Amino acid sequence: MEESVTHIPVLRFGEAYKSLDTTDLGNVLRSGSRLEVSVANAGLIRRDKLSIEKGRAALQAIPTEILLGYAEKAADLYLDGELPFGLDGETQAVADYVSALSELTGLPHSLCRSNMFKVAAALKNIRAVLSGLTRGLPTELFDKGCTRLGDLDINFYPTADSLGVTLPSNSPGVNSLWLPALVMKTPVFLKPGREDPLTPYRIIQAMIAAGFPKEAFGFYPTTHEGGDAILLSCGRGIVFGSDATVKKYAHYDNIQVHGSGRSKVLIGADMAENWEEHLDVLVESVSANGGRSCINASSVVVPSHFDEISNAMAKKLAAIEPHARDDEDALLCGFANADFAKTMDEAIDDALKIPGAVDLTAQYREGPRLVERYGQTFLCPTLIACSDPDHPLANTEYMFPFVSVVERPQSEMKDAIGSTLVVSAVTEDEEWMRELMSSPDIDRLNLGSVPTNWVQWEQPHEGNLFEFLYRRRAIQSKSLKIA
Repeated sequence: MEESVTHIPVLRFGEAYKSLDTTDLGNVLRSGSRLEVSVANAGLIRRDKLSIEKGRAALQAIPTEILLGYAEKAADLYLDGELPFGLDGETQAVADYVSALSELTGLPHSLCRSNMFKVAAALKNIRAVLSGLTRGLPTELFDKGCTRLGDLDINFYPTADSLGVTLPSNSPGVNSLWLPALVMKTPVFLKPGREDPLTPYRIIQAMIAAGFPKEAFGFYPTTHEGGDAILLSCGRGIVFGSDATVKKYAHYDNIQVHGSGRSKVLIGADMAENWEEHLDVLVESVSANGGRSCINASSVVVPSHFDEISNAMAKKLAAIEPHARDDEDALLCGFANADFAKTMDEAIDDALKIPGAVDLTAQYREGPRLVERYGQTFLCPTLIACSDPDHPLANTEYMFPFVSVVERPQSEMKDAIGSTLVVSAVTEDEEWMRELMSSPDIDRLNLGSVPTNWVQWEQPHEGNLFEFLYRRRAIQSKSLKIA
């Protein structure tokens, strides 16, 4: 009997295309079918890019207010809808999506669903997101190219005919970053992560079902060469990856690189005495979403009470244990690639041979950091207490709940933290707050007892997509009001 196969195609301006080259993702579907994915070559991507104008024209024909309504409708379809999946008229229910996503990525069902809510919230709150990105400019800007503020004509023009995005597999919620491009009338070319083609594909199907023109979407599972074709041929690109990825694309002004976040919690001298009041914030910053996000804290910097804070955090983190993927209490992610987990575990142990750092969580958990349970490979939460604040593990990020605790005087923290995606500064010291607000090394700043993973939709998450896709032009008219 021939084995049943479900095939995820390339989407070329929304049209399904089955490539001769495919990737077998195995028996991850509840239906029992094997899942395979088309693989687009770089030449196909470059050829499709030549026809991008039809994607732009399709978006330009729809008023922005209507696109915003489509996005809000897509949120519900993504969360609850039975959406097209595969080539033969198949559909995918939410439970099937969650189950397959968990099998592919190692995320437990609970975290798959919480990431779904993040994506849906970005769509449902798209008006607040767009207002935050544009600083409240009227949406007619995207229809007319200009708007009027008082007696002043304001003109913005697109910097690119499309946005190319190469996505990771570590966290489905990262897909929320490209969504506003569509309401800003910019078509997208997406390269999904190898372990998660499901999320961007489902989002695209939800947005098309909600009313977005299919011509605005390109979905290209592809090789590294194909990923380069997407980033270099589209007018603007976004790439996620390691420090090596950052180095590779750093000199391209048209490519926004999202590397290791190295997010941090800084405890001010005024709050150190009452550190216990903020312990839950510290632990959530490290462990939320299984520690897989760039906005998870990888370092906590304290001015005093180093031993007390380190041990209290280590005890709470060590209590987070592996569970089966379908267990509602599961908070840890397994690794789809067991060798990747083993490499990280060995790297940490090697670094611990250098004096000045100790794994405190090892004192509170039973067994090793790396464990095989429920048919998966896990790395248990790890807290490294660095008596040497310059130890190699003091500013290192790993894709599981991993954090270092270091002690520095408050006066040295700002200059010592280095490039940081998110800083949560637990303080009421207004002078220090102003110092942190002036730092060019901090991308997003949370003030007060706020976890690093907290998101406010009115604020840009990482970079400003509007400023990336649009540029202001000086425009003056002597007698004609153009807006």
